[in-house]
Amino acid sequence: MTQYGFYFDSSRCTGCKTCELVCKDYHDLGPDILFRRIYDFEGGSWEKTSEGAWNKTAFNYHLAISCNHCDNAACVENCPTGAMQKDEETGLVNSDPEVCIGCGTCRNSCPYDAPRIDAELSRVRKCDGCLARVRNEEQPMCVGACPLRALEFGPIDELREKYGDTSQVAPLPEPTTAPNLVIGSCQAIDSNTYNLDEGYIANPLEVE
Repeated sequence: MTQYGFYFDSSRCTGCKTCELVCKDYHDLGPDILFRRIYDFEGGSWEKTSEGAWNKTAFNYHLAISCNHCDNAACVENCPTGAMQKDEETGLVNSDPEVCIGCGTCRNSCPYDAPRIDAELSRVRKCDGCLARVRNEEQPMCVGACPLRALEFGPIDELREKYGDTSQVAPLPEPTTAPNLVIGSCQAIDSNTYNLDEGYIANPLEVE
């Protein structure tokens, strides 16, 4: 098996949400379901000095996150019916709609909250890495649609060799499930000027 994954370059992303929208359109998702979500992470402030100048500790950056098709996918391990599975050729995690009972165990198990409950269909839906397109040697829709080319997709070993192996920055959880994700850093993440521990998700209603 060749495990596939995503590379996301946080220095390029402007938070435009084109990837979100093209994904919703391609997968015909309702208004309450997002497979790929843009997290707006920000914090800090501007402080006026005694000399009348301003010191800046304010920062913000964006993260475009979908299913990370983890090696140790919690959704696969905890699905009571076996509906959640990893594709044998690509390692992409997908759900069998004929087997899923919509219990939500997968969503409760996933540290990235990737599986989404479709109340109308009474089952779970999730990013499958555009598996049908990948099998046809095409890129996932989000990758091709990004106007800033902040997303790449391919064999995860090749992406790690090219870009490193960082898979966790705030506000993402620790990578305990071995996500097949590589994150490219940006000035806000790299600089010692900013305290990321004081950061917060500025758009919680959009990503819940």
